[in-house]
Amino acid sequence: MKVKIFPVIVCAIAYWLLGWLWFDVLFGKKWMALEGFTKAQAQSQNAAKLYVVAVLLDLLIAYVLANLCAWRNANTAGRGAAIGVLLWIGFVGPISYTAFMYEGRSLVLYGLDYLYPLVGLCMMGAILGVWNRKAA
Repeated sequence: MKVKIFPVIVCAIAYWLLGWLWFDVLFGKKWMALEGFTKAQAQSQNAAKLYVVAVLLDLLIAYVLANLCAWRNANTAGRGAAIGVLLWIGFVGPISYTAFMYEGRSLVLYGLDYLYPLVGLCMMGAILGVWNRKAA
């Protein structure tokens, strides 16, 4: 099965929007407090550069996930979401938790930082699964 670029773009945009919702609207104040950031520090960063890099990385994540969904014939939302969850459980969660553990960082901060990619991978996998069903 060939990966189509439009669903990859849709997933990348959805993941980016989830990041905005997660780190600004839902948990922004709590996350900034746990990280020790001030509003002034956040506003002093080059937002355009950060957004461009984030979108490019989100495209990469979506493209790799789309390939995995195609290889595993994930042609339902559930199958696609399951691949996203499996990737998080097998790679993202253990790798990121190891770093947090050795750094002695807060478990609450870990949850805020890394439940976002769990939700995002699940969401993107579901989108790709539905899209793969349409392509079949």
